[in-house]
Amino acid sequence: MKYDGWTTSDIPDLTGKIFVVTGGNSGLGYESVKEFSRHNATVIMASRSQERGEQAITKIKEEIPNAKIDLMILDLSDSASIKHFAEEFKEKYQQLDVLLNNAGIMTPPYTSTKDGLESQIGVNHFGHFLLTYLLFDVIKQTPQSRIVITSSIAHKYGNIKFHKFPYVPGARYSKYMAYAQSKLANLLFMYQL
Repeated sequence: MKYDGWTTSDIPDLTGKIFVVTGGNSGLGYESVKEFSRHNATVIMASRSQERGEQAITKIKEEIPNAKIDLMILDLSDSASIKHFAEEFKEKYQQLDVLLNNAGIMTPPYTSTKDGLESQIGVNHFGHFLLTYLLFDVIKQTPQSRIVITSSIAHKYGNIKFHKFPYVPGARYSKYMAYAQSKLANLLFMYQL
């Protein structure tokens, strides 16, 4: 693929557009929130932490004082939190132009989500799968809407092992292979969508 010199300055005016960015308080999510805000979108920063979300918004507003950012709490390891987020979003907004499924965890020790899944597949894939499902009606009714799912080159090492989705204390575990599996799941989900 040829690089054509595209930069963030090529982003068009996004006035009137609504974006949701998961993991918006750090990393790629933070930079996405910042650039969408710079181009006049209303951005919902979905974050696990109220404090870290508020700190990120303060930092963005130092650079972009008129940024329209709405912090909403979202824990992708907990289906109850995901359902609450979707309900709250639908109470406040009637459109969703872009859902950026970006949040993720990478190579933690063997742990589980609140719903009993291995944490990386649970957060990186199933959390976003449920969020997308719960917001899909709003996305579908929004003209020219988009769903973006971040993955990783680590997907090349992934191998979907359905029997390893549940958390089983003491089971053999490679945190690197579990991460690769979650990134492959992200890619397969995007292809299916």
